[in-house]
Amino acid sequence: MDQMTTRGGVDFLQLDARAAPQRDLTGWLTGALRTAIVDGRLGRGDRLPPTRTLAGELGISRGVVVEAYRRLAEEGVIAARTRAGTVVIGGPAGSDAIGAPGDADTGIPAIDNAPHDRARGFTGGTTAVHRSLLPHAEAGVEIDLSPGLPDLSSFPRAAWLRHERRVLTEAGARELGYVDPQGTAALREQLAHRLTRVRGVRASPADIVVVNGVAQALSIIAILLGRDGRTRMAVEDLGSVGAREHLRAWGIAPVPVAVDRSGMRTDRLGAADVDSVLLTPAHQFPMGAVLAADRREDVLRWARSGGLVIEDDYDAEMRYDRAPVGALQGLAHEAVIHVGSVSKALAPALRLGWIVAPKALRDRLVDLKFSLDIGSPRLAQLVLASMLASGDYDGHLRRLRSRHLRRRDVMVRALRAALPDADVFGIQAGLHVVVTFPNLDPGADDEIARRCAAAGVRVHPLSMHRCTPGAAGLVIGYAANGPTRLEAGVAAIGCAMAAGGIASRPGPADRPGPADRPGPADRRGAEPIGAPESAGL
Repeated sequence: MDQMTTRGGVDFLQLDARAAPQRDLTGWLTGALRTAIVDGRLGRGDRLPPTRTLAGELGISRGVVVEAYRRLAEEGVIAARTRAGTVVIGGPAGSDAIGAPGDADTGIPAIDNAPHDRARGFTGGTTAVHRSLLPHAEAGVEIDLSPGLPDLSSFPRAAWLRHERRVLTEAGARELGYVDPQGTAALREQLAHRLTRVRGVRASPADIVVVNGVAQALSIIAILLGRDGRTRMAVEDLGSVGAREHLRAWGIAPVPVAVDRSGMRTDRLGAADVDSVLLTPAHQFPMGAVLAADRREDVLRWARSGGLVIEDDYDAEMRYDRAPVGALQGLAHEAVIHVGSVSKALAPALRLGWIVAPKALRDRLVDLKFSLDIGSPRLAQLVLASMLASGDYDGHLRRLRSRHLRRRDVMVRALRAALPDADVFGIQAGLHVVVTFPNLDPGADDEIARRCAAAGVRVHPLSMHRCTPGAAGLVIGYAANGPTRLEAGVAAIGCAMAAGGIASRPGPADRPGPADRPGPADRRGAEPIGAPESAGL
């Protein structure tokens, strides 16, 4: 009998070996790969993961993967290629699947000469986005534990430089000219490959618009909705204050809808009287919940009746103890706008992100992108496309996850030692955790954050991301600092609270104690730790 360990599944095709029959793992894997080739999620030229890598991530015997690949090779749909690894060589008859990765971008596709509306009717102008949301040098701050701050020291400089040299060596003069506002063909092809395989997105290169990060994606979407008179958007509460401020800057009124540990209360969308909804369904910011299956059905049903879902794929691939969850867009591609970026996986400085747009909106979104800045920088797009095609991006992401996991474990242990009466949320994925203090007055977290800053540690008060009052808490990032600095930062938080007389008091006798809470080594993933029923409280 094939042997397997208990793991959470992999991003590749959303495979989860726990769903397989234990006596026929090989048949299950062969069938899953064959189905992905038939339905177009794997196209000609796509690389399959190395057998050792896929087996390790699924927690199954490598022999199972080797045998599955052998069967598919005999069927003539995959083949082992020198240097390229195992690639797809067959597909459904008559398929218009994307060709082999790495095709060069041959120049600027013709831009429609029809007049472009350059920002008429915008209600933006000056933006009210808080400077405090962006990590930056600040006097007195020695340890920055801001959420969303990635590990910039892990940027793959050697790989990026290697691909940049390749691009500059091979690029012709035309590649230095104006870019197609929709993005280079090379990058859109690679993104379509990856998003289809890893996130379950249904997209061709024609559906993708390359943008300067999720912030610009939200701005462009808000402008489009505002022009259509669709000015009320449901947002998660708790949810990103930065996203809300971006929407307000362009005349969209954020309407808060409560969040609990199953994600947004989508059953309340009808009563909210909104035209659209912004969700982080794969990893809710900041609480870390995955939108529950019944709520996914609710929101898609609502969208099909005339609403529009904007899916921010926040931290979807930065997961450690949970199975992958596919994108909403793959279930209703004409009712969902999917947005994402490489800001956390690579670096915010690249300003590279994407919109996967419904066909009915795509051309208007491209026109708006052209009106705002003509197009995102071409050379960076070509370098990222080269990294994606080579597999270097995937390798970097695997190493980054391992590094984040170690730092996450250090953070959780330090929090249990320094704040034993606190509740900790969001440990299974992402770059931060949320700590709540249910026995403190709501709003006390502002004072806690101020005292932490005075002690040289920067954190976000949870109230910063609330629309309505709730339990006091902190949002604490762990990706950007090594273990020693994380331990020092958490210890300083505990000392700052104690010195201010605001240490969390013990709660009711039936509240779970530290010994009842799963530790980092207990990877069954019970989450949140000691959590109340509602994260919004």
